[in-house]
Amino acid sequence: MTLLDPKDGPILIASHNAGKIAEFRELLAPLGFDVVSAADKGLPEPEETGTSFEENARLKALAAARATGLLALSDDSGLAVDALGGEPGIYSARWAGPQKDFTMAMRSVEEKLQGTGSDKRTARFVAVLCLATPEGSTREFRGEVEGELVWPPRGTLGFGYDPMFLPAGRSLTFGEMESHEKHGWQPGQAEALSHRARAFQIFAREALGVS
Repeated sequence: MTLLDPKDGPILIASHNAGKIAEFRELLAPLGFDVVSAADKGLPEPEETGTSFEENARLKALAAARATGLLALSDDSGLAVDALGGEPGIYSARWAGPQKDFTMAMRSVEEKLQGTGSDKRTARFVAVLCLATPEGSTREFRGEVEGELVWPPRGTLGFGYDPMFLPAGRSLTFGEMESHEKHGWQPGQAEALSHRARAFQIFAREALGVS
């Protein structure tokens, strides 16, 4: 793939997750790209049959790009807990059930942690972005952020497992941070904070030529 340009047309965000779509719009806005989503286009959600974040991100981006003829940017992300052997990992959304009940999912994580008998609460958020063309070319960009899990969850901002994740060196959970603080990145800034923003920073550098 060559470097992208806003003049190339809109980027399709291959997601139906309102929280993710909002973050993507916010991250892409300073770069001048028009953004549409899979939800806007009424696309079906493909089954995530991959065994890694990269495989699932690629699957979603390719499906959206081929269905619309647009460049598509997908995200597959999740929480990996050390004491649980990296779970829930790529199954993070599935732990929330069909109703996407992340209060239940966070409780499940805490209960499983208590069941291990370990006091180790370290974890990381992982995000892999995939950019796909309608012709089938793909590129992946991976970001991670280390931290620890708190209980009870704190904050009502963000989405998913954010209220129980305290990034290393910070006093607020992702659930307590405004989006600009959680992302921690704008073009020209040295380092992003969140896993998605770190992956996006690599995407911006490698696919857009923005440092």
